[in-house]
Amino acid sequence: MKIYSLIRFLLYRKYKYGWHGNYSSWENAKKDSIGYDSDLILDKVKNSLLKVKNGEAIYERDSILFDKMEYSWPLLAALLWIANKNMGKLNIIDFGGSLGSTYFQNKPFLKDLSELHWNIIEQEKFVECGKHYFEDDHLKFYFNLDECIAQHDPDAIILSSVLQYIESPYDLLEKIIGLNFTYIIFDRTSFLEHGKDRITVQKVPIHIYNASYPAWVFEKKKFLDFFKGKYELIAEFEAYVGKEYYIVNNVKAGDKGFIFRRV
Repeated sequence: MKIYSLIRFLLYRKYKYGWHGNYSSWENAKKDSIGYDSDLILDKVKNSLLKVKNGEAIYERDSILFDKMEYSWPLLAALLWIANKNMGKLNIIDFGGSLGSTYFQNKPFLKDLSELHWNIIEQEKFVECGKHYFEDDHLKFYFNLDECIAQHDPDAIILSSVLQYIESPYDLLEKIIGLNFTYIIFDRTSFLEHGKDRITVQKVPIHIYNASYPAWVFEKKKFLDFFKGKYELIAEFEAYVGKEYYIVNNVKAGDKGFIFRRV
């Protein structure tokens, strides 16, 4: 075994990163977590993404820099499809979009649109950082949906690797559906192969940063049923990053994506 692989294996055994537990409440899971709102994580994401913005790196995900771009092709196809239906205009909300990771990832394909508005909803510290370091004519940051919608009329909303980290995800979905976006796009959202929704604690690999936080892993049928009569499912796709599936307390799970259109 190569030394780097051995180190990662030993770190895994020591810290046991991944998804753990089947908690009765979000609060109980939170007690076993470190959290995602630390200044250390924000600084790592900011410093990495500044290198992408300044052309010193190719791609950033979860604060890690990559020397090769990794696209979510279904997500990009959805964005271009929506823009095509709107005469080359794209006005979108990226809910939980960090400091613009998905924006910078897809910017080369979107920069020639006749109109582009990419609006990120994030935690307070991320919004303040985004406004200071990253905001431009196309990329804007907001503290909540109502603030953003008061200034824009977005066609669509993206939730990429975010819904599972919301304490009351179905309350958020109900609000989003009530706002009547034409399109709702999910990417990198966690689903069990079988079984009911469960609350876990997700431990981040220590080589990324030292953090853990409550995380849902959803039941696919319950999730899809939530949209029935309000939105039609246009496409479903596998959205794994790095590996096709993972194990949550002996149950196989994986990341999926969905593209919905209002009926």
